[in-house]
Amino acid sequence: MNSASPCERSLSAKSGWYVQRDQSASSSVSELLQLMGVAVEDPRLVDGIAVSTRRVRLGGVLFHEGAHAQAVYFIAVGTFKSLHIAEDGYEQVLGFAGRGEVLGYDAVCQGLHPTTALALEDSTVYSLALPDVFTLLQRVPALDRVLHLTLSRQLMHQVEIANLMAAVSAEVRLARFLVQLSERMAERGQSPRRLLLRMSRRDIASHIGVAHETVSRSFSVLMHLGCVAVCNREVEILDPELLRCCASNTRGLADTHPPHARPLPAVQMQAAYA
Repeated sequence: MNSASPCERSLSAKSGWYVQRDQSASSSVSELLQLMGVAVEDPRLVDGIAVSTRRVRLGGVLFHEGAHAQAVYFIAVGTFKSLHIAEDGYEQVLGFAGRGEVLGYDAVCQGLHPTTALALEDSTVYSLALPDVFTLLQRVPALDRVLHLTLSRQLMHQVEIANLMAAVSAEVRLARFLVQLSERMAERGQSPRRLLLRMSRRDIASHIGVAHETVSRSFSVLMHLGCVAVCNREVEILDPELLRCCASNTRGLADTHPPHARPLPAVQMQAAYA
């Protein structure tokens, strides 16, 4: 008897063709090391270790919650969301991961994936079988150090999420989310002020713990204050310091009224981010 939830069965049914494995990419160990910023002087150190390339279409599932862990995945291109699916089918978005980040390592301890990883755009990952992970780390100490730094950074993001959820108002939660996202873009060498949000309004709402309608209103408040400009999923941070000031607020933004702020029309208040 299949004990999977209706949502999980739906994801499984539609995700088969979304994930493609490039069988010709067994020699891409060097590409994986290059992605992580590691140089290997002696190529013989990686002999016998196969790294496969997996291409995941928009909406495709890389691995399912509860599935047996077989590999660790290094994101080369694209963005993923990690989510937990409740028994009633509700998707709780736990986080987002992009280029240079690692997926699936949290399954090493129990051998089962605690979350589902779903692509928010066409993406490419390097897949390294679990036994080969530890072999490669022993042979290439530099990768061991880089992987520890990467995982430590991802653990720090979990602390940031806890800090985000501690905010009382939805506007402050959204401001903290944008500040955190901006910092991660800077870490990847991308613009910290021009953000293309791959996630939907519902994804953001689930992640910061508010109703999805509240996300649009919260964006409108930040626009009203002059922190950001929003055009569909493109967000430009106009005043980083003011946005950080909003993010550091422990209550709400009701008393924040910069001189240049003007009331927004009701239609714009609802359509700031759809």
